[in-house]
Amino acid sequence: MIDLSQQIAATRRAVEHRTEAGEETVSAVLRRSYDTGIEKVWGALTDPDRLRQWFLPVSGEFRVGGRFQVEGNAGGEILRCEPPKLLLVTYGHETSLVEVRLAGDSHGTTLELDHTVPVALAGGVVGALYVAPGWDGVVMGLGRYLAGDPVRADSPEVLEFSAHAVSAWESTVRAAKLATDDEISAAVAAARAQFPAGP
Repeated sequence: MIDLSQQIAATRRAVEHRTEAGEETVSAVLRRSYDTGIEKVWGALTDPDRLRQWFLPVSGEFRVGGRFQVEGNAGGEILRCEPPKLLLVTYGHETSLVEVRLAGDSHGTTLELDHTVPVALAGGVVGALYVAPGWDGVVMGLGRYLAGDPVRADSPEVLEFSAHAVSAWESTVRAAKLATDDEISAAVAAARAQFPAGP
């Protein structure tokens, strides 16, 4: 059973609005630390057999320039792969970028996951609420796997956790002051429909 409050508190969240080369983007950024060496974390993120144990089955060509498909979810292209520190892929759309950065030290490994999309594609800055709760479930599930207690990303308890993560992301978006109350309320309603909190 997942300790919801402990797991929600274990991840730091941020929403960032950027303008690069004249294009506005919004990023959902998650940061979480694990009491595990960087090589083991990297392997859990990039080895298809390990991914199947805690995330979802992933098929494709696992090399820079190769395409991949997550079963029942999005696919994309591997743009950069610098073991064991950096993975950059497109996810679901060529302008939807997911970058995972790892930093290891004597205490373990810190993961930073940054999902960036153009504001136009996201439906506004509040679009972070449409994907971020799902990534919350992913970084939590990775922690469970690394601790020897794997649970897949499509399991009822991870889906329930993601539903509770909507509230944490609502607080994050409100604190960023990048959207109106009405925009946030509408995005939260959409996120709750996407991540229902069980029966």
